[in-house]
Amino acid sequence: MHHLPPLARFGGRVACDLRDVTSDPAALDSAGFWAVTADFEGGLVCARFGDVRAEPVPEAVPGRWQGPAAGDWTSSLDHDAYTAGVRHIRAQIAAGEVYQANLCRVLTAPLPAGTTADVDALTALLARGNPAPYAGTIRLPAHGVEIATASPELYLRRSGQTVESGPIKGTGRTAADLLEKDHAENVMIVDLVRNDLGRVCATGSVVVPRLCAVEAHPGLVHLVSTVRGELADGAGWSRLLAGTFPPGSVTGAPKSSALRIIEALETVPRGPYCGGIGWVDADRGTAELAVGIRTFWIDRTGDRGPVLRFGTGAGITWGSDPEREWDETELKAGRLLAIASGAEETIGRTTP
Repeated sequence: MHHLPPLARFGGRVACDLRDVTSDPAALDSAGFWAVTADFEGGLVCARFGDVRAEPVPEAVPGRWQGPAAGDWTSSLDHDAYTAGVRHIRAQIAAGEVYQANLCRVLTAPLPAGTTADVDALTALLARGNPAPYAGTIRLPAHGVEIATASPELYLRRSGQTVESGPIKGTGRTAADLLEKDHAENVMIVDLVRNDLGRVCATGSVVVPRLCAVEAHPGLVHLVSTVRGELADGAGWSRLLAGTFPPGSVTGAPKSSALRIIEALETVPRGPYCGGIGWVDADRGTAELAVGIRTFWIDRTGDRGPVLRFGTGAGITWGSDPEREWDETELKAGRLLAIASGAEETIGRTTP
């Protein structure tokens, strides 16, 4: 499967001609165009490409992507384990340990034997079936990175010294589904992101130009806020990532307590899911990294052949109902799993 050449695709651009791969974030302050993926657990892969050109996402060619069978997905946490986890987090909130925590599960399905699974072909399908502002591909098979993302969420945008984050908290099928709990959750995470950016930005420069805006995405709506600041003198990518990673919206508040709870409850690493995925143009001083949600990745490390993975989760607060939170993880996953399994024509129908 390693004959697919290295490639990155973001924002109407495609990057080829791989020159350099490093795990050192300081490289992002040097020169060139970099594709970047940071695992939730902290592993960083930065790939510098020599050839970057404007190119729309190719049309989805029937049969080019052969995904898993729709019934083959398994979850790292089943319904009972997930709802028990929600109850545990509520108990931790009652005990004053945490205000909210994001509880996630990773879905896995085997890829059909004998097919060349190309994540860029999956990106083409996602572009048609689930368009997203931060959609893209990073394909570095020799480095264990094969990602197709349809992320709706901005982790970090950079233009010169200005940095911006766009945390999402609060999800419903329609705006009418959004509860007071969703607004409270969003405001809590905005505080956390302000605090994170405050660590690396000039004092007094962090502002919130947009709070709890309702944004429509395929099949659901989100509450989205914007937090912006000016980087302090001498603060480069190393400090920016150290101060803000992993993204606040997919951890919880306070972040340290939430991470401890996540580690105790979640049974597998999140990997690229809930990490950072995107690009850095060091020559122009611009960048756009998404939170790695609505994201597929191929894992070839097991002895049973390649598998496709996808993560889904929900923010748990004192106001959370365990069944409703499970349903939210199903809502976030259902449309995308259908696309990856080649069943897009079923999207929009209600399942029994």
